[in-house]
Amino acid sequence: MAAQFGRRLRKGAATTAVAAVAVAALSASQAPGVNDHGRQPAADATPSPEASASDGSATGNSPYYTDLPPLKSPNPSPSTGPAPGGTGTTESGIPATVLDAYKKAETTLREAKPGCNLPWQLLAAIGRVESGQARGGRVDADGTTIKKILGPQLDGNGFALIKDTDDGAYDGNSSYDQAVGPMQFIPSTWAWAGRDGNGDGKKDPNNIYDAALAAGHYLCRNNWDLSQQSELDRAILSYNNSRDYLNLVMRWLEYYRKGAHEVPDGTGTLPGDRSDDGAGASPTPTVPGATTPAGSTPGPGPKPEKPDTPQKPGGGGTTTPKPPTTPPGSPSTPPTTPPTPTDTVAHLEDAGTAKLTAMAGDAFGRRISTRAETEAGKAVAKVRVRFTIVGDTDTTFTGGEDVATVATNSSGVAVAPALQAGEKTGTVTVRATVVGRAVPGLDYKATVTERAADALARTGDAELTCAPGGTFANRVEVKATYKGAVADGVAATATLIKSADDPTATDKGPYFKDADDKPVRTLTGLTTDAKGLLKLPELYADDTTGTFLLRVTTAGGATLTVELTVAAAETSSPSPSASPSA
Repeated sequence: MAAQFGRRLRKGAATTAVAAVAVAALSASQAPGVNDHGRQPAADATPSPEASASDGSATGNSPYYTDLPPLKSPNPSPSTGPAPGGTGTTESGIPATVLDAYKKAETTLREAKPGCNLPWQLLAAIGRVESGQARGGRVDADGTTIKKILGPQLDGNGFALIKDTDDGAYDGNSSYDQAVGPMQFIPSTWAWAGRDGNGDGKKDPNNIYDAALAAGHYLCRNNWDLSQQSELDRAILSYNNSRDYLNLVMRWLEYYRKGAHEVPDGTGTLPGDRSDDGAGASPTPTVPGATTPAGSTPGPGPKPEKPDTPQKPGGGGTTTPKPPTTPPGSPSTPPTTPPTPTDTVAHLEDAGTAKLTAMAGDAFGRRISTRAETEAGKAVAKVRVRFTIVGDTDTTFTGGEDVATVATNSSGVAVAPALQAGEKTGTVTVRATVVGRAVPGLDYKATVTERAADALARTGDAELTCAPGGTFANRVEVKATYKGAVADGVAATATLIKSADDPTATDKGPYFKDADDKPVRTLTGLTTDAKGLLKLPELYADDTTGTFLLRVTTAGGATLTVELTVAAAETSSPSPSASPSA
């Protein structure tokens, strides 16, 4: 077994080296320059030095298809038709339903996250590398793959070690996780990244619409702008943490940017080579403890080793080798897998998170910090902690997501992204859990308060006067601020009060009008605009003269009292008459 494992590693290394040479050769064969879109061609688009993987990967760093795009122009000629397994211009043909899913995801993300600048060609490039465009577009009318596409089980044997996180719900494997579907999400990532892309109320990793939209959201998290090369690099590396993977996806991205066309479902070209040196059509090997659901199609997986078949004595045929026997009296020691950092986590502890409070619409000033510890209280590094916002709330993490996964640092601490308060006020619960480990979660409470102002001021200083039965010439306008900044969206109330000491509404003097033109002296439901301004409706006067008070109050305690005067117009006194003559 050790020898077989060594051969597998040598094969993988050789494949990676060959792929690297092929990439270099392809780079040299394509002249540098600026393409139709004004972007650098892939040959010049060197990944940024600072690009690195995120805290995990969408695929669990599973194997992928390493076929390079052809050197020919991707623009199809009229005489060139789609041909399964073909090469050349047929490589640019994308199955109709798969292409539609990519473009629909781009449109959705353009509205949901316009700053991300996600091109559908990036989804096509990843879809090509991960599953050969859903195995050549073998999907039904709703976009669900005819058979499940599964990667190898991630048991640490030549791959990452990710123990089962979904009880086999997605991959049929209750021992280890396997990448699932046309975009090859591992179950633990799909649990938070999954999306409903076709509006059927389900989040199915085997549906190309759901998977493409989920991949788009995944690539757009962390406020990445994919029009920037350095952030595009980070996003791709977060999908699969491999420089070869990054270079390959960039090749296909630029290839599809130069041209792509639609082909019928089921007629797309099928990839052949994989990063683990497996053939594209080879079956997933049977591994103890793994189960493959009926009707599934293997994704990139390891090539099974051929057992040696010793010849029968005399050279006639072969014999089936017998399994080795354990000498009598020898203890039977089953192979053991060394514990991963995740296996050692016994509990989560708060790592000094302060009180979490923010007004609606504002970012929380403090972030949640969680520490992963062993039973003895020792910090555990390199453990993925998932932060989930639960309950009915519109509060999200920065970037609009309600789930974020962060790896613990050398001190065992994972710091969640900043929270962005929504408009719903009240208590928000954020739950921290360990990915791949059934230990109790840790709940954090965050409070969203209503928008508030701590100061109000009139925007003008004109006197507010009116004759009895008339209309005030000037309308009252105020500006609300909070700690010196504009206080927008703040609820306010305006009341014509009896006196400075009696804030109840008066029953005489100036008044507003309601929708039926009836007098009202209290207005509720008022809100400051984006500039913090509040302009009150027109004021009218009855026949009562005198000085009156208008009081404006806001959430947060800001108060402003404005003086109104109702007085009759001054009349000139008659001139004295002349004295009668004597």
